[in-house]
Formats: sequence, structure tokens, C-alpha cells
Amino acid sequence: MRAEIVAIGTELLLGQIIDTNSTWIAEQLAVAGIDCLYQSRVGDNIERIVDVLSHALSRSDAVITCGGLGPTQDDITREAIAKVMGVELLRDADAERRVREMFASRGRDMSENNLRQAEVPVGGRIITQVIGSAPGLICPVGDKVIYALPGVPHEMREMVTRAVLEDLSRRSGETSTIRSRVLRTFGIAESKIAEIVTPRFEALENGGAGGPRIAFLASGIEGVKVRITVKAATEAEARVLLDQEELALRALLGESVFGIDDETMEHSLGEVLRDKGLTLGLAESFTGGLISSRIVAVVGASRWFRGALVAYNEEVKYQALGVAPGPVVSAAAAISMAEGACSLLGSDVAISTTGVAGPDEQEGHPVGTCFVGLVVRGRSSESLVLRLSGDRQRIRELATIAALGNMRRILLGP
Repeated sequence: MRAEIVAIGTELLLGQIIDTNSTWIAEQLAVAGIDCLYQSRVGDNIERIVDVLSHALSRSDAVITCGGLGPTQDDITREAIAKVMGVELLRDADAERRVREMFASRGRDMSENNLRQAEVPVGGRIITQVIGSAPGLICPVGDKVIYALPGVPHEMREMVTRAVLEDLSRRSGETSTIRSRVLRTFGIAESKIAEIVTPRFEALENGGAGGPRIAFLASGIEGVKVRITVKAATEAEARVLLDQEELALRALLGESVFGIDDETMEHSLGEVLRDKGLTLGLAESFTGGLISSRIVAVVGASRWFRGALVAYNEEVKYQALGVAPGPVVSAAAAISMAEGACSLLGSDVAISTTGVAGPDEQEGHPVGTCFVGLVVRGRSSESLVLRLSGDRQRIRELATIAALGNMRRILLGP
């Protein structure tokens, strides 16, 4: 069973509304084991909607539309579906009654144009509306089907959960699930990851259509993601396949994999600190509190995070952190700041940042220069220099992930 999603509404094409509906529907289809191979958007024009629906039916077994079922003149999804089916629209008495009852129960006057929502293409049937006023539709087209859903997210989701997935499952005659897992990596370029993973990628490609699949997702500041997707009869079987493939990929990628799915770098660093019984302190200048902001978003961070000092002014670096008078944009200053954070906050390890966020160069260093201090009390101290590009916010974010990732590297090292 192959499904296709069509989001309808000119506002989507103009960028006035973000199409979150298609993303959510695709996630539910995957859980149900329904392949979603295409998604598209089309404006409120009946000829173009008919064209998109016809094309979708030519390559998919089921088409799910969202939007265009309201009472106004630009809500024309019903009319377009009727044209595709080659039938007329008829007023459904039960749907009309429900629309009238909904307005009456809310003590509101009903404009007659609301009854457009009770019109159904001949041969189609209603998906009862239980939240708003516009019912959905299930419209067979030969041996294929169009599902029409409201664009209001909570109304659409209720109908998908209650009616669409069940009908799709019945039509497909299959019980399966599609599951994905994302391995998050840091410190290796996308091209290098692709090179490392090539043997595994080719083995899976040669293994046939039913096996796991790998895809690469460049995520900018957050590194490169490697997605594993499997299809199995049950969720338990899918989980076994994902576990096996994750082990195979970790064997190739090593410690560059810092987490899975939604696990962040700060979450991963926190796990390392907790496992080793260590605590972290921060001394931030260049990043201005951005590192500590990300860390405190981690549940349970209070068990391993001692605190942070945002030492933005030179005098604070000198007086609070013990940095020697002189240039503060340097490797020596970064290490002194981190050592000062360990002493001031009583932490076992510390990260510091100092540099030039812009708009002008400082102490002979161009904008985007950042020195990161990384200290493990009684064991090691090192600094690294970053040459970053982008606007002020982007370079601060790049420095943040680099600082966290390199502290993790040090703690996992020999």
C-alpha cells in the first residue's frame, strides 16, 4: 500500500503557514506500515487541485488531502474530488443535521454557506466530525481512495487516528510498521561519514527491498545524522532490526556517534560526566551563557552541573577567574578561565570560551575567532582555537557545540 499526502491551501505556498500536517500524517503512516513516497502542496485553484490529485492517483494507492473543507468560497477540495471521480456533489442529510446541531449547541447563528460542509461526492462517505464543523471524506476512485481531511490540526489528527488508519489497514490487508532511528554524529564531515559507511550501505542495497535502509542528513550546527529505516511485521521485530543495524554502524563510526534520535550533545556529555562521577563548571565570554542555557535544559543536569560564570568584561576575567592581566583573546586566557571556573565553582572539569563575536576584530584576531579552554582538574588542560563564520548568533552556536563535543572527546579518551 502506497499513500501520498496533498496539502491544500494558497497560504501554504505563500509561506504564511508552515505545513506541519503533512509531517504528522507521514509519521502516522510510517507507524502503520504504510509507505508514503510523495508529498505535495497546491493552492486553492480547482484545476490545479484536480491535476495534483489525478497525478497522485496515477502512482499511489491512497491519497490523503488536508485543507479546503471549510464553508468559504475558496474551500474547494470537495468540488475537486468530485471532478476527479466524475460525479456530482450531493447534500448528506446526516452531515447537515450535525452541522446545524454543532452551531445550535454553541449558541451561534449559522450562515447557510456552512452547509457546503455537508456536501459529499456521489459514492463517497462521511468521516464524522466530532470537534469542529467540517466532516472528512472517504472517496473511492476505482480500486484506489482519496481521504479528505480538515486543515485544522487537532481536527485532522482525530480523524486520522479514528478513521483513516483503520480504513487504510483494511484496504492494504497487511499488518506492518515502519520505524526509524537516527544516529547523531559530531566531528566528521558528511562526505567522510558516507565514505566510512559505504561498505554497509552497499551491503544493504544489495540485500533486497525488504532490508534496512540508510540515509544521511546534514544538520548544520548539530552535526551529521545517519538515519536507519526498517519495515517489519511488528514493532518488536522492527526494534530488533534497528538495534542490529545501529550496532553495525557504531562499529564503523565509533565515538563520533554521540546520541540517537533527540539526544543532544549536552545530554551525551552529561551521561559521560555522570558515569564518571564528575561535575562540570563553565566560564563563558564568547558564548555569553549559551552553553549553560543548553545544559540546564537537560533533565537531571543538577546532578553534574555546578554552575557558570558569564565573564564578559575583562575585569571579571581578571578578578573572578584569576586570568593574568593582558590579552583575553588567547589560548592562555581560555585555560586560565577554565581553571578559575574549577576553583570558583568547585567542579572537576570546566569549559571556557573567549573570542571575537564581532562586529570588529579584537587584539588582532578576526571576527569568528574563539578560544576554548578544556580543563580536567589534576589530569589535563588544553585549548583549541576555532575559526568560525556566519552571523553573531551562528558563530556562538557553533562554538557551543564544539566546546561540548570536545569536552566529551577528552573525557572518553585514554
